[in-house]
Amino acid sequence: MAEIRRSSQTSEEKKSGEEGLIEAAPLPTPLPKMQLAILLLVQMPEQLTASVIYPFVNQLVRSTGITGGDERKTGYYAGLIESLYYAVEAVTILQWGRVSDHIGRKPVILVGLFGVTLSIVSFGFSNRFWMIILSRCAQGALNGNIGVVKSTMTEITDASNMAQAFAWLPLAWSTGYTLGFLIGGVLSDPAAKWPNSVGRYALFHRYPYFLPCIVAASVSISSWLITLLFLKESVSKNGSVSHSDDTKELVMQTATTHDKPAGAQVGVLPRMLDEADIASPVSTSLESTRTDFRSIFIPGVIIPVLHYGLLSFVDQCMLVLMPLMYSTSRPLGGLGFSSNTIGLVMTAWSMLNGTIQVYAFPRLLRRFGPKRLYTTSFAFFLITFSTYPLMNYMAKRKMEAGMWLILCVQLVAYVVAFLTYSCVILYINNGAPSRALLGATNGLAQMLGSAMRAVGPTAVSSLFALSLQKNLIGGTAVYWIMCTIVILALGFSTYLPKSFT
Repeated sequence: MAEIRRSSQTSEEKKSGEEGLIEAAPLPTPLPKMQLAILLLVQMPEQLTASVIYPFVNQLVRSTGITGGDERKTGYYAGLIESLYYAVEAVTILQWGRVSDHIGRKPVILVGLFGVTLSIVSFGFSNRFWMIILSRCAQGALNGNIGVVKSTMTEITDASNMAQAFAWLPLAWSTGYTLGFLIGGVLSDPAAKWPNSVGRYALFHRYPYFLPCIVAASVSISSWLITLLFLKESVSKNGSVSHSDDTKELVMQTATTHDKPAGAQVGVLPRMLDEADIASPVSTSLESTRTDFRSIFIPGVIIPVLHYGLLSFVDQCMLVLMPLMYSTSRPLGGLGFSSNTIGLVMTAWSMLNGTIQVYAFPRLLRRFGPKRLYTTSFAFFLITFSTYPLMNYMAKRKMEAGMWLILCVQLVAYVVAFLTYSCVILYINNGAPSRALLGATNGLAQMLGSAMRAVGPTAVSSLFALSLQKNLIGGTAVYWIMCTIVILALGFSTYLPKSFT
């Protein structure tokens, strides 16, 4: 009986100890849903206005007469249009980030949204090549929101919910891309599509791509109004991080989790934004911020930033090749899709992408860790590029079912490859030396990303045109060059740390 009692007592103590461990385990801080939703709404118009031109940009280039009637030259000029936006953004994005460190995030976000609205309206009225170029440059110069939004998201979250918050960012991008592709594909050249209704107005005959641009502008100005009325500033006037009352209360509720066992910690979450940092915000003077700017040039920042640049280049090349290859006639190596079909295909990819990013990324990050997830996802770019020549092979032989099957495989592979963005963003935020330099750190990353996105369209579209004109590897040389770049980038990923510190 004594042995039974001791056994029962030991069992009860063990159970009690397990309950204690469970109680000590931390609960994720609830997300500041209202502010997060506004930030996602802010981010969406940038992707929308950038992508709305993709379904019709190649047709627009040909309509200006700049190609002289040679379809094979389209890639040179379309690539230039797509590159200039990111080239100008690369010059200005770091400065927007630094300005937001000093005057606050909200004013910079408002300027960016207003600038995007004006420039996309100007693009819709452009029917000469030089007008298209000027409008695209203005859009890149006036928009510096992506780095600022990332900094703000970092400031309103903590270590327990940051991965969950950033998992929603690709949804905003995908929503913007989805709407952009859909609007650009369906509403381009409306006078030709609906001659008995829209075709009655001379405006849409003279400016066939004005309608999708003005619809995109209306989304951007709506986001501007919502931001003006409801977004709270996350940086106070003295440079410290400010938090809303509900955020502070949530932090107080989770403050006891510092006493949890080491085994209860999630090892893949970033270290720099834990609850202690939020409870004791760091303030800094304008002068010290300028001095400390040099401190972001450390391996913990530079390596993820370089990876962000490589990812931006590869992703932008893929994004440019999709409408370019899809719209090219089948005898020349494409699929011969109309702008409508291109818009619908890219819309389907965006919808699938947004859903997968939100629901799959946090779970995959916890299971595999950031480095393993990053390298595995990045490797899927090999599938996305290598499927292009296979699709054209089937299209030339009128194997329509096989062509569409391979196209679906390509889109799914691209969705998986897109997981790399959330990983590298967390790496960058984790490496930032201090809160005061979050804007500068993200600005540096976005500057390099924009520079690589500027190089990407011109490089890949020129390679596409050159491959066709010179018949390099049967006109498919561009795809195998991109696969080689992906392999080299995978080799460089060995320098990333296995987990966040």
